[in-house]
Amino acid sequence: MTPRIAIAGRPNVGKSTLFNRLVGQRLALVADTPGVTRDRKEAECELGGRKVLMVDTAGLEEAPPDTLPGRMRASTSTAVDQADLVLFVFDAKSGLLPEDKHFAAWLRRTGKQVLVVANKAEGRGGAAAAMEAYELGLGEPCAISAEHNEGIYDLMSEIAERLPPLPEGEAAEGEELPLHLAIVGRPNAGKSTLLNYLLGEQRMITGPEPGLTRDAVAVDFTGPDGKLYRVVDTAGLRKRAKVDAGLEKMSTSSSIEALKRAEMAVLAIDAVQGVQEQDLHIARLIEREGRGCVIALTKWDAVEDRGDARKAALDRISISLSQMKGITIVPISAETGEGMAKLFPAIRATYEKWNTRISTSQLNRWFEAALERFPPPLVDGRRLKLRYVTQIKARPPTFALFGTRAEQTPETYQRYLVNSLREAFELPGVPVRIYLRGTNNPYHEA
Repeated sequence: MTPRIAIAGRPNVGKSTLFNRLVGQRLALVADTPGVTRDRKEAECELGGRKVLMVDTAGLEEAPPDTLPGRMRASTSTAVDQADLVLFVFDAKSGLLPEDKHFAAWLRRTGKQVLVVANKAEGRGGAAAAMEAYELGLGEPCAISAEHNEGIYDLMSEIAERLPPLPEGEAAEGEELPLHLAIVGRPNAGKSTLLNYLLGEQRMITGPEPGLTRDAVAVDFTGPDGKLYRVVDTAGLRKRAKVDAGLEKMSTSSSIEALKRAEMAVLAIDAVQGVQEQDLHIARLIEREGRGCVIALTKWDAVEDRGDARKAALDRISISLSQMKGITIVPISAETGEGMAKLFPAIRATYEKWNTRISTSQLNRWFEAALERFPPPLVDGRRLKLRYVTQIKARPPTFALFGTRAEQTPETYQRYLVNSLREAFELPGVPVRIYLRGTNNPYHEA
Protein backbone atom coordinates (compact mmCIF):
# COMPACT_ATOMS: atom_id res chain seq x y z
CA MET A 1 0.00 0.00 0.00
CA THR A 2 1.22 3.55 -0.78
CA PRO A 3 1.83 5.43 2.50
CA ARG A 4 -0.72 8.21 3.12
CA ILE A 5 0.36 11.55 4.59
CA ALA A 6 -2.34 13.96 5.80
CA ILE A 7 -1.66 17.68 6.21
CA ALA A 8 -3.78 19.07 9.07
CA GLY A 9 -4.05 22.27 11.08
CA ARG A 10 -6.32 25.20 11.74
CA PRO A 11 -7.41 27.44 8.80
CA ASN A 12 -4.94 29.69 6.96
CA VAL A 13 -1.67 28.24 8.31
CA GLY A 14 -0.42 27.36 4.80
CA LYS A 15 -1.50 23.72 4.42
CA SER A 16 -2.37 24.02 0.72
CA THR A 17 0.83 25.94 -0.06
CA LEU A 18 2.79 23.14 1.61
CA PHE A 19 0.75 20.51 -0.27
CA ASN A 20 1.58 22.19 -3.61
CA ARG A 21 5.26 22.44 -2.65
CA LEU A 22 5.55 18.77 -1.66
CA VAL A 23 3.75 17.40 -4.74
CA GLY A 24 5.65 19.78 -7.03
CA GLN A 25 2.52 21.11 -8.74
CA ARG A 26 0.01 23.88 -8.13
CA LEU A 27 -2.94 21.56 -7.55
CA ALA A 28 -4.62 23.17 -4.53
CA LEU A 29 -6.08 26.66 -4.58
CA VAL A 30 -4.13 29.09 -2.41
CA ALA A 31 -5.36 32.47 -1.12
CA ASP A 32 -4.81 34.64 1.93
CA THR A 33 -8.31 33.79 3.13
CA PRO A 34 -9.29 31.16 5.72
CA GLY A 35 -11.46 28.29 4.54
CA VAL A 36 -10.45 28.12 0.85
CA THR A 37 -9.93 24.33 1.10
CA ARG A 38 -13.13 22.44 1.88
CA ASP A 39 -12.74 18.97 0.37
CA ARG A 40 -9.78 16.63 0.77
CA LYS A 41 -7.37 16.79 -2.15
CA GLU A 42 -5.03 13.88 -2.87
CA ALA A 43 -1.98 13.60 -5.11
CA GLU A 44 0.84 11.10 -5.52
CA CYS A 45 4.43 12.27 -5.27
CA GLU A 46 7.87 10.82 -4.54
CA LEU A 47 9.73 11.42 -1.28
CA GLY A 48 13.03 9.80 -0.47
CA GLY A 49 12.73 7.53 -3.50
CA ARG A 50 9.28 6.22 -2.44
CA LYS A 51 5.82 6.99 -3.74
CA VAL A 52 3.46 8.53 -1.18
CA LEU A 53 -0.09 9.85 -1.31
CA MET A 54 -0.26 13.41 -0.01
CA VAL A 55 -3.65 14.55 1.37
CA ASP A 56 -4.57 18.21 1.79
CA THR A 57 -7.38 18.77 4.30
CA ALA A 58 -9.73 21.56 5.36
CA GLY A 59 -8.84 23.71 8.36
CA LEU A 60 -9.65 22.21 11.74
CA GLU A 61 -12.47 24.08 13.49
CA GLU A 62 -14.80 23.21 16.35
CA ALA A 63 -18.38 23.34 15.01
CA PRO A 64 -21.67 21.38 15.21
CA PRO A 65 -21.67 18.28 12.93
CA ASP A 66 -24.53 19.56 10.73
CA THR A 67 -22.77 22.83 9.79
CA LEU A 68 -20.33 23.27 6.88
CA PRO A 69 -17.30 23.69 9.20
CA GLY A 70 -18.50 20.63 11.11
CA ARG A 71 -18.66 18.53 7.93
CA MET A 72 -15.20 19.83 6.94
CA ARG A 73 -13.89 18.78 10.36
CA ALA A 74 -15.37 15.28 9.87
CA SER A 75 -13.68 15.01 6.46
CA THR A 76 -10.33 15.97 8.01
CA SER A 77 -10.88 13.46 10.82
CA THR A 78 -11.40 10.71 8.22
CA ALA A 79 -8.17 11.72 6.45
CA VAL A 80 -6.26 11.54 9.75
CA ASP A 81 -7.74 8.09 10.54
CA GLN A 82 -6.54 6.76 7.17
CA ALA A 83 -3.07 8.37 7.33
CA ASP A 84 0.23 6.70 8.15
CA LEU A 85 1.69 10.09 9.11
CA VAL A 86 0.05 13.42 9.97
CA LEU A 87 1.79 16.74 9.30
CA PHE A 88 0.35 19.08 11.94
CA VAL A 89 0.95 22.60 10.62
CA PHE A 90 0.89 25.79 12.70
CA ASP A 91 1.75 29.42 11.91
CA ALA A 92 5.14 30.29 13.47
CA LYS A 93 4.52 34.01 12.95
CA SER A 94 1.34 33.94 15.02
CA GLY A 95 2.75 31.46 17.52
CA LEU A 96 0.76 28.67 19.14
CA LEU A 97 -2.90 29.59 19.60
CA PRO A 98 -5.35 27.83 21.94
CA GLU A 99 -6.90 26.14 18.87
CA ASP A 100 -3.49 24.67 17.93
CA LYS A 101 -3.08 23.23 21.42
CA HIS A 102 -6.63 21.85 21.38
CA PHE A 103 -6.18 20.03 18.08
CA ALA A 104 -2.69 18.84 19.06
CA ALA A 105 -4.25 17.18 22.11
CA TRP A 106 -6.84 15.55 19.82
CA LEU A 107 -4.07 14.24 17.53
CA ARG A 108 -2.19 12.79 20.52
CA ARG A 109 -5.33 10.88 21.51
CA THR A 110 -5.64 9.37 18.00
CA GLY A 111 -2.33 7.55 18.48
CA LYS A 112 -1.24 8.51 14.96
CA GLN A 113 2.38 9.34 14.14
CA VAL A 114 2.55 13.15 14.00
CA LEU A 115 5.25 15.49 12.68
CA VAL A 116 4.82 19.10 13.82
CA VAL A 117 5.53 21.65 11.04
CA ALA A 118 6.13 25.31 11.92
CA ASN A 119 5.20 27.11 8.70
CA LYS A 120 5.92 30.77 7.83
CA ALA A 121 9.21 30.50 9.74
CA GLU A 122 11.26 32.57 7.27
CA GLY A 123 14.83 33.57 8.04
CA ARG A 124 17.27 32.60 10.73
CA GLY A 125 14.84 33.33 13.57
CA GLY A 126 12.28 30.88 12.22
CA ALA A 127 13.73 27.78 13.87
CA ALA A 128 13.83 29.58 17.22
CA ALA A 129 10.12 30.44 16.89
CA ALA A 130 9.41 26.79 16.00
CA MET A 131 10.77 25.60 19.35
CA GLU A 132 7.59 26.87 20.98
CA ALA A 133 5.96 23.73 19.54
CA TYR A 134 7.79 21.48 22.01
CA GLU A 135 5.03 22.19 24.54
CA LEU A 136 2.54 20.35 22.30
CA GLY A 137 4.11 17.06 23.37
CA LEU A 138 4.35 15.82 19.76
CA GLY A 139 8.13 15.73 19.48
CA GLU A 140 10.62 17.75 17.49
CA PRO A 141 9.14 20.47 15.24
CA CYS A 142 10.35 21.15 11.70
CA ALA A 143 10.70 24.87 10.76
CA ILE A 144 9.81 25.71 7.15
CA SER A 145 8.44 28.40 4.87
CA ALA A 146 6.31 26.70 2.22
CA GLU A 147 5.88 29.97 0.32
CA HIS A 148 9.60 30.75 0.19
CA ASN A 149 10.76 27.10 -0.17
CA GLU A 150 12.83 27.24 3.03
CA GLY A 151 13.38 24.00 4.96
CA ILE A 152 11.32 21.93 2.49
CA TYR A 153 14.14 19.51 1.69
CA ASP A 154 14.77 18.92 5.41
CA LEU A 155 11.03 18.34 5.89
CA MET A 156 11.03 15.80 3.03
CA SER A 157 13.94 13.98 4.69
CA GLU A 158 12.08 13.90 8.02
CA ILE A 159 8.96 12.53 6.32
CA ALA A 160 10.99 9.86 4.50
CA GLU A 161 12.53 8.72 7.80
CA ARG A 162 9.07 8.27 9.36
CA LEU A 163 7.46 6.33 6.53
CA PRO A 164 6.45 2.75 7.38
CA PRO A 165 8.98 0.13 6.23
CA LEU A 166 8.61 -1.33 2.76
CA PRO A 167 6.72 -4.63 2.56
CA GLU A 168 8.94 -7.70 2.30
CA GLY A 169 10.06 -8.26 -1.25
CA GLU A 170 10.16 -4.54 -1.96
CA ALA A 171 12.98 -3.72 0.44
CA ALA A 172 15.68 -4.16 -2.19
CA GLU A 173 14.00 -1.53 -4.34
CA GLY A 174 14.51 1.21 -1.73
CA GLU A 175 17.73 -0.09 -0.21
CA GLU A 176 19.93 2.90 -0.97
CA LEU A 177 19.02 6.45 -1.86
CA PRO A 178 21.47 8.70 -3.71
CA LEU A 179 23.38 11.35 -1.81
CA HIS A 180 22.41 14.75 -3.26
CA LEU A 181 25.59 16.66 -4.08
CA ALA A 182 25.82 20.17 -5.59
CA ILE A 183 28.99 21.44 -7.26
CA VAL A 184 29.11 25.21 -6.76
CA GLY A 185 31.61 28.00 -7.29
CA ARG A 186 32.49 31.06 -9.32
CA PRO A 187 32.28 30.98 -13.15
CA ASN A 188 35.11 29.05 -14.81
CA ALA A 189 36.24 27.37 -11.58
CA GLY A 190 36.20 23.91 -13.22
CA LYS A 191 32.81 22.65 -12.01
CA SER A 192 31.67 21.12 -15.33
CA THR A 193 35.12 19.62 -15.97
CA LEU A 194 34.89 17.97 -12.55
CA LEU A 195 31.46 16.47 -13.34
CA ASN A 196 32.67 15.22 -16.73
CA TYR A 197 35.60 13.46 -15.01
CA LEU A 198 33.29 11.81 -12.49
CA LEU A 199 30.98 10.55 -15.26
CA GLY A 200 33.81 9.49 -17.55
CA GLU A 201 32.22 11.31 -20.49
CA GLN A 202 31.85 14.79 -21.98
CA ARG A 203 28.44 15.31 -20.39
CA MET A 204 28.79 19.07 -19.88
CA ILE A 205 30.13 21.63 -22.33
CA THR A 206 33.43 23.05 -21.07
CA GLY A 207 35.85 25.69 -22.29
CA PRO A 208 37.89 28.73 -21.25
CA GLU A 209 34.85 31.04 -21.53
CA PRO A 210 33.15 31.73 -18.17
CA GLY A 211 29.41 31.16 -17.89
CA LEU A 212 29.00 28.19 -20.27
CA THR A 213 26.71 26.36 -17.83
CA ARG A 214 23.38 28.17 -17.54
CA ASP A 215 21.06 25.71 -15.83
CA ALA A 216 21.50 23.34 -12.89
CA VAL A 217 21.93 19.85 -14.39
CA ALA A 218 21.42 16.76 -12.20
CA VAL A 219 23.02 13.41 -13.06
CA ASP A 220 22.79 10.10 -11.17
CA PHE A 221 25.87 7.88 -11.04
CA THR A 222 27.74 5.40 -8.86
CA GLY A 223 30.83 6.93 -7.29
CA PRO A 224 34.26 5.31 -6.99
CA ASP A 225 33.24 4.23 -3.46
CA GLY A 226 30.35 2.19 -4.90
CA LYS A 227 27.73 4.57 -3.41
CA LEU A 228 24.92 6.25 -5.35
CA TYR A 229 25.09 10.00 -5.97
CA ARG A 230 22.86 12.59 -7.60
CA VAL A 231 25.31 15.31 -8.62
CA VAL A 232 24.13 18.74 -9.76
CA ASP A 233 26.42 20.93 -11.85
CA THR A 234 25.41 24.55 -11.30
CA ALA A 235 25.95 27.85 -13.08
CA GLY A 236 28.77 30.01 -11.73
CA LEU A 237 27.81 32.44 -8.96
CA ARG A 238 29.08 35.99 -9.40
CA LYS A 239 28.73 39.05 -7.18
CA ARG A 240 25.13 40.23 -7.15
CA ALA A 241 26.17 43.67 -8.48
CA LYS A 242 27.61 42.06 -11.61
CA VAL A 243 24.52 39.94 -12.35
CA ASP A 244 22.48 42.08 -14.71
CA ALA A 245 21.08 39.99 -17.59
CA GLY A 246 17.72 38.31 -17.00
CA LEU A 247 19.06 34.91 -18.10
CA GLU A 248 21.97 35.10 -15.67
CA LYS A 249 19.61 36.03 -12.85
CA MET A 250 17.59 32.89 -13.59
CA SER A 251 20.80 30.82 -13.71
CA THR A 252 21.85 32.20 -10.32
CA SER A 253 18.43 31.43 -8.84
CA SER A 254 18.62 27.90 -10.27
CA SER A 255 22.05 27.38 -8.66
CA ILE A 256 20.84 28.56 -5.26
CA GLU A 257 17.73 26.36 -5.49
CA ALA A 258 19.97 23.36 -6.34
CA LEU A 259 22.08 24.14 -3.26
CA LYS A 260 18.96 24.25 -1.07
CA ARG A 261 17.89 20.81 -2.33
CA ALA A 262 21.37 19.30 -1.86
CA GLU A 263 22.68 17.50 1.21
CA MET A 264 26.35 18.14 0.49
CA ALA A 265 28.17 20.78 -1.54
CA VAL A 266 31.56 20.73 -3.25
CA LEU A 267 32.84 24.29 -3.45
CA ALA A 268 35.15 24.46 -6.47
CA ILE A 269 37.88 27.13 -6.05
CA ASP A 270 40.36 27.89 -8.83
CA ALA A 271 43.72 27.09 -7.19
CA VAL A 272 45.60 29.22 -9.74
CA GLN A 273 43.66 32.38 -8.79
CA GLY A 274 43.49 31.49 -5.10
CA VAL A 275 40.63 32.09 -2.67
CA GLN A 276 38.64 35.17 -3.74
CA GLU A 277 36.06 37.14 -1.78
CA GLN A 278 33.27 35.63 -3.90
CA ASP A 279 34.45 32.10 -2.94
CA LEU A 280 34.06 33.05 0.71
CA HIS A 281 30.63 34.53 0.01
CA ILE A 282 29.51 31.22 -1.58
CA ALA A 283 30.95 29.28 1.38
CA ARG A 284 28.91 31.48 3.76
CA LEU A 285 25.82 30.82 1.63
CA ILE A 286 26.43 27.05 1.98
CA GLU A 287 26.79 27.45 5.76
CA ARG A 288 23.64 29.60 5.95
CA GLU A 289 21.68 26.90 4.11
CA GLY A 290 23.05 24.35 6.59
CA ARG A 291 24.72 22.06 4.02
CA GLY A 292 27.84 19.97 4.53
CA CYS A 293 30.77 21.21 2.45
CA VAL A 294 34.10 20.06 1.04
CA ILE A 295 36.39 22.53 -0.76
CA ALA A 296 38.00 21.32 -3.99
CA LEU A 297 41.05 23.34 -5.09
CA THR A 298 40.69 22.78 -8.85
CA LYS A 299 43.27 23.07 -11.67
CA TRP A 300 45.93 21.83 -9.25
CA ASP A 301 48.04 20.62 -12.19
CA ALA A 302 48.53 24.25 -13.29
CA VAL A 303 49.78 25.47 -9.88
CA GLU A 304 53.53 26.11 -9.83
CA ASP A 305 54.28 26.64 -6.11
CA ARG A 306 51.90 24.13 -4.52
CA GLY A 307 53.16 24.57 -0.97
CA ASP A 308 52.53 28.32 -0.98
CA ALA A 309 49.18 27.93 -2.78
CA ARG A 310 47.88 25.41 -0.24
CA LYS A 311 49.11 27.45 2.74
CA ALA A 312 47.56 30.65 1.36
CA ALA A 313 44.21 28.89 0.84
CA LEU A 314 44.24 27.36 4.33
CA ASP A 315 45.13 30.68 5.97
CA ARG A 316 42.44 32.65 4.10
CA ILE A 317 39.74 30.07 4.82
CA SER A 318 40.62 29.57 8.51
CA ILE A 319 40.55 33.35 9.11
CA SER A 320 37.45 34.16 7.06
CA LEU A 321 35.33 31.04 7.63
CA SER A 322 35.42 30.59 11.39
CA GLN A 323 31.82 29.29 11.28
CA MET A 324 33.07 26.30 9.23
CA LYS A 325 36.24 25.71 11.22
CA GLY A 326 38.12 22.57 10.15
CA ILE A 327 36.53 22.32 6.68
CA THR A 328 38.21 19.69 4.47
CA ILE A 329 40.26 20.98 1.52
CA VAL A 330 41.15 18.59 -1.33
CA PRO A 331 43.48 19.77 -4.13
CA ILE A 332 42.39 18.12 -7.41
CA SER A 333 42.86 18.24 -11.16
CA ALA A 334 39.91 17.02 -13.21
CA GLU A 335 42.14 17.20 -16.31
CA THR A 336 44.74 14.70 -15.04
CA GLY A 337 42.76 12.94 -12.29
CA GLU A 338 45.24 13.99 -9.61
CA GLY A 339 43.73 14.00 -6.11
CA MET A 340 40.33 12.69 -7.29
CA ALA A 341 40.70 9.50 -5.24
CA LYS A 342 40.61 11.62 -2.06
CA LEU A 343 37.50 13.63 -2.96
CA PHE A 344 34.75 11.09 -2.29
CA PRO A 345 36.17 9.78 1.01
CA ALA A 346 36.23 13.43 2.15
CA ILE A 347 32.62 13.94 1.02
CA ARG A 348 31.44 10.80 2.83
CA ALA A 349 33.32 11.67 6.04
CA THR A 350 31.77 15.16 6.10
CA TYR A 351 28.35 13.70 5.29
CA GLU A 352 28.59 11.39 8.32
CA LYS A 353 29.47 14.35 10.56
CA TRP A 354 26.57 16.34 9.05
CA ASN A 355 24.24 13.48 10.10
CA THR A 356 25.65 13.24 13.65
CA ARG A 357 23.23 12.66 16.52
CA ILE A 358 24.46 12.99 20.11
CA SER A 359 22.61 11.65 23.14
CA THR A 360 21.31 14.16 25.69
CA SER A 361 23.37 12.52 28.46
CA GLN A 362 26.61 12.95 26.47
CA LEU A 363 25.67 16.53 25.65
CA ASN A 364 25.02 17.48 29.23
CA ARG A 365 28.27 15.92 30.45
CA TRP A 366 30.05 18.08 27.87
CA PHE A 367 27.89 21.08 28.85
CA GLU A 368 28.77 20.83 32.55
CA ALA A 369 32.49 20.68 31.69
CA ALA A 370 32.18 23.63 29.27
CA LEU A 371 30.40 25.76 31.91
CA GLU A 372 32.99 24.82 34.52
CA ARG A 373 35.87 25.73 32.19
CA PHE A 374 34.37 29.13 31.32
CA PRO A 375 31.27 30.14 33.32
CA PRO A 376 28.60 32.20 31.52
CA PRO A 377 29.25 35.96 31.63
CA LEU A 378 27.29 38.60 33.49
CA VAL A 379 24.50 40.32 31.56
CA ASP A 380 23.10 43.54 33.08
CA GLY A 381 24.94 42.68 36.29
CA ARG A 382 23.37 39.22 36.62
CA ARG A 383 24.90 35.89 35.71
CA LEU A 384 23.07 33.76 33.15
CA LYS A 385 21.77 30.44 34.45
CA LEU A 386 22.21 27.99 31.58
CA ARG A 387 20.66 24.67 32.65
CA TYR A 388 20.77 22.01 29.93
CA VAL A 389 21.17 21.38 26.21
CA THR A 390 19.59 18.86 23.84
CA GLN A 391 19.94 18.06 20.13
CA ILE A 392 16.76 18.91 18.24
CA LYS A 393 17.85 17.68 14.80
CA ALA A 394 20.73 16.52 12.63
CA ARG A 395 21.49 17.57 9.04
CA PRO A 396 23.14 19.86 10.23
CA PRO A 397 23.64 19.19 13.97
CA THR A 398 21.25 21.59 15.73
CA PHE A 399 20.94 22.08 19.47
CA ALA A 400 18.60 23.88 21.86
CA LEU A 401 20.06 25.47 24.99
CA PHE A 402 17.66 26.13 27.87
CA GLY A 403 18.09 28.35 30.90
CA THR A 404 17.00 31.52 32.67
CA ARG A 405 17.52 34.44 30.25
CA ALA A 406 19.36 32.05 27.90
CA GLU A 407 18.29 34.21 24.95
CA GLN A 408 20.56 36.99 26.29
CA THR A 409 23.70 34.87 25.92
CA PRO A 410 26.35 37.04 24.15
CA GLU A 411 27.53 35.97 20.70
CA THR A 412 31.10 35.52 21.96
CA TYR A 413 29.92 32.92 24.49
CA GLN A 414 27.76 31.23 21.85
CA ARG A 415 30.85 30.93 19.62
CA TYR A 416 32.78 29.43 22.54
CA LEU A 417 30.06 26.78 23.00
CA VAL A 418 29.95 25.99 19.25
CA ASN A 419 33.75 25.62 19.04
CA SER A 420 33.77 23.48 22.19
CA LEU A 421 31.02 21.27 20.68
CA ARG A 422 33.03 20.85 17.46
CA GLU A 423 36.12 19.83 19.41
CA ALA A 424 34.37 17.49 21.86
CA PHE A 425 32.27 15.60 19.28
CA GLU A 426 34.55 15.88 16.23
CA LEU A 427 32.36 18.06 14.03
CA PRO A 428 34.89 19.98 11.91
CA GLY A 429 33.73 21.62 8.69
CA VAL A 430 29.96 21.27 9.16
CA PRO A 431 27.48 23.97 10.25
CA VAL A 432 26.52 23.76 13.92
CA ARG A 433 23.42 25.56 15.17
CA ILE A 434 22.61 26.49 18.78
CA TYR A 435 19.20 28.01 19.52
CA LEU A 436 18.66 29.71 22.87
CA ARG A 437 15.47 29.32 24.85
CA GLY A 438 14.83 31.14 28.11
CA THR A 439 12.65 29.63 30.81
CA ASN A 440 9.80 31.58 32.38
CA ASN A 441 10.14 32.70 35.98
CA PRO A 442 6.78 31.88 37.69
CA TYR A 443 7.46 34.56 40.35
CA HIS A 444 8.31 37.32 37.86
CA GLU A 445 4.77 38.77 37.76
CA ALA A 446 4.49 38.64 41.53
